[in-house]
Amino acid sequence: MLWSHRSISISPGYSVNSHPDIKPKNPYFSSGPCRKRPGYNVADLDITVLGRSHRSTLGKHVLKRSINDTAELLGIPDDYKVGIVPASDTGAVEMVLWSMLGTRPIDVCSWESFGAAWYDDITEQLQLNANHITANYGELPDLTQTNPYHDIVFTWNGTSSGVKVSNGDWIAADREGLTICDATSAVFAMELPWDKLDVITFSWQKVIGGEGAHGVVVLSPRAIERLESYTPNWPLPKIFRMTKNGRLIEGIFEGATINTPSMLCVSDYQDALNWFRSAGGITSAVQTSNASLKEIEAFVNERDWIQFLARDPVTRSNTSVCLTLSLNVDQVNELVELLQSENVAYDIGSYRDAPPGLRIWCGATVSTEDVRALLPWIEWGYHQVTMKN
Repeated sequence: MLWSHRSISISPGYSVNSHPDIKPKNPYFSSGPCRKRPGYNVADLDITVLGRSHRSTLGKHVLKRSINDTAELLGIPDDYKVGIVPASDTGAVEMVLWSMLGTRPIDVCSWESFGAAWYDDITEQLQLNANHITANYGELPDLTQTNPYHDIVFTWNGTSSGVKVSNGDWIAADREGLTICDATSAVFAMELPWDKLDVITFSWQKVIGGEGAHGVVVLSPRAIERLESYTPNWPLPKIFRMTKNGRLIEGIFEGATINTPSMLCVSDYQDALNWFRSAGGITSAVQTSNASLKEIEAFVNERDWIQFLARDPVTRSNTSVCLTLSLNVDQVNELVELLQSENVAYDIGSYRDAPPGLRIWCGATVSTEDVRALLPWIEWGYHQVTMKN
């Protein structure tokens, strides 16, 4: 098991003027880069490959091992391709948008900043028409408005809103268009219906705490067919090109990356994958994230000054848990700074484009015990701020 999943009801048991008795053992609750795995030590990384070419036999072997382990641990279908690409999840998404869109009508679903950014890039940079199916922060749009004849672009988990897609039932099995899913902050902590997803992107620094600057792209056979049968009307930068002479560049998915990766970051990612396997894999990771979310739900349900940004429990993220408080912007910032000064929570302010509040990361590397220990401090901090003002 990743962590203990027992549930303890939260009761402050202290005066709002005194500190809570217990601090989180690890105060890192950032939503990306996320907390490193338990027991992490950079000195434990296998650095045999450092100083060697990433195109050497050893370099390609190390990259291919990470690709293979990613596919195995996530249960990705055997006929899908997994590749390591530049520039984190953003690079992976842009590579896909620029390489695949333009041959069919497009539906873009967004309910927070990242989905909105993909819509802007599609319409303003690629200058393609797109149907925008959108909702405000905290809500999920009606995904059944999507058309199975269209290409559909969407995020699985709204990292900055705390709203996730709960299932893939709305995606047609006999669809003609591609489903292009930005799944960062969902992969490794949520079960994904791979058969309903044609293109999946994510980054290492989410959920299992890898280092940044590298992305992963996963392609279904239908996505590969699109790449090999369609050439966009616009020029493609080299780091976006996944085909050559009308054929998929297989090397990208065999460890021959498009540009030079950091082999230190690759070693760090492999360390995270090894831990993920030993800790129980995807089943245990989902249980850990869900257990942490339940702790926060119990806390919020007993208090009227704090609410979930995602009001519907069905679509509430179990990784990027977003909360609003009965505080103004300055008070929220003061609370965030107070918790950081007490060394109980770092980097838990809401995303810059989101409504003011807190965002607590509850991914696989975060212990439920630490989440439980954090919550009385949030209450203490809230009262400190409100009494002061």
